[in-house]
Amino acid sequence: MNPEEKKVLHRAIGGSALGNAVEWFDYAVYGYLAVYVAANFFPSEDGGASLLSTFAVLAASFIIRPIGGIVLGPLGDRIGRQKVLVLTVTMMSVATAAIGILPTFDTVGILAPILLLVCRLVQGFSTGGEYGGAAVFMAEYAPDKRRGFFGSFLEFGTLAGTVAGATLCTLLNLGLGDDTMEAWGWRIPFLVTLPLGIIALWLRTRLEDSPVFSEAKADGETVSEGSEGGGAIASLKTTMTYWQRILILMGFVLLLNIAYYTVLTFLPSYLSDTLGHSTTQSNFTLVVIMLVMMAIINPIGSLSDRVGRKPLLLAACVGYFVLSVPLFLLIINTGLVGQTIGLLGLGILLVIMCSCVSSTLPALFPTQVRYGAFAIGYNVSTSLFGGTAPLILTFLIDRTGSNLVPGFYMMLAAAIAFVPILLMPETAGRSLRGTQCPGDNDDEVAASGVELVGYKG
Repeated sequence: MNPEEKKVLHRAIGGSALGNAVEWFDYAVYGYLAVYVAANFFPSEDGGASLLSTFAVLAASFIIRPIGGIVLGPLGDRIGRQKVLVLTVTMMSVATAAIGILPTFDTVGILAPILLLVCRLVQGFSTGGEYGGAAVFMAEYAPDKRRGFFGSFLEFGTLAGTVAGATLCTLLNLGLGDDTMEAWGWRIPFLVTLPLGIIALWLRTRLEDSPVFSEAKADGETVSEGSEGGGAIASLKTTMTYWQRILILMGFVLLLNIAYYTVLTFLPSYLSDTLGHSTTQSNFTLVVIMLVMMAIINPIGSLSDRVGRKPLLLAACVGYFVLSVPLFLLIINTGLVGQTIGLLGLGILLVIMCSCVSSTLPALFPTQVRYGAFAIGYNVSTSLFGGTAPLILTFLIDRTGSNLVPGFYMMLAAAIAFVPILLMPETAGRSLRGTQCPGDNDDEVAASGVELVGYKG
């Protein structure tokens, strides 16, 4: 790889990671400020009901994500990844920043939560095309032998956005106090999204489409070139012929997102509202855990290039099944040290999975349907199991009175995800080019003398 190619690669990695960071900055801010959002948009004497309404709005934004995936994913397979990613980061940034200027319930009554819902729906629709597109874009730019390492930067961006959101909220809590935060301080983090989005937009507009997609388009292998009509319906039909692999993706994403949204979105309010811990202490502990995750995610991604994706994913899955409940017992029943150990255990299991996501999931599909298949499968699974996790967990804790509900919920998710992970092909080091699914021609490649990671013969 020459210096110019390295420069373009680094720009592509940066543009993808920063856009993803903006997405997760928003989710972190919404999660960490849920108590203040609830007070301003869903005032109630019952704090639990108010918080439940706040998470219901979050869940609604996830319900619309599959529509975004169905529209924007196949569109990215027709007109290119870069164009769609420019659109998604623009919509996402504007919708999130708009929350920061919304009137509250005390000012305009029922219109306030309606406007909040509209902003979250726009954000959810754009996110339906953002994550899958960024993962595909990054994977297609990365060298085959180092796709795990470079792909892990997408989730590094996720963690960076989450840490930035959590840190900003924590500092504002410390500096302003609860009363000021509830009055107007909660608006600041949402408004910060706009300049972050502008930077991501600037990076993305300076990029050309991925080499893999550009070659496929030049060879007439994309849906727009190779199918009769080449329109949205033709693209969607072609995508759905890979339904078996889409189901495999969905099964894995079930665990990934339940773990992700539980640890990084639900836990802040769980620690402070349910367990009664100090908001500042809870936020600070989670920030430290996420910094540890950021420190190890790229080395784990690099490890997946050498040992394969499946061994790491299976290890994380088994870890969640065995350790989720014990780790939550530590969080609930011990002091700060035990709580930190419990959170760190959940974080390490999560980062093992995250390090492999953007190198594993795009490689389940061939170029002509990669964006659409990823976006549809990922977002359907996320809307059903990920975004609803805080709402479901809040409801179940309220109904059962058990603070161990999150541990059992993740344990169940791990049991379900084990088989889909087992059925995944090993794709470490495989080429993403061509009309075949990566790994389908392993026998032919191995016969030519090429050593393939995880190849059994």
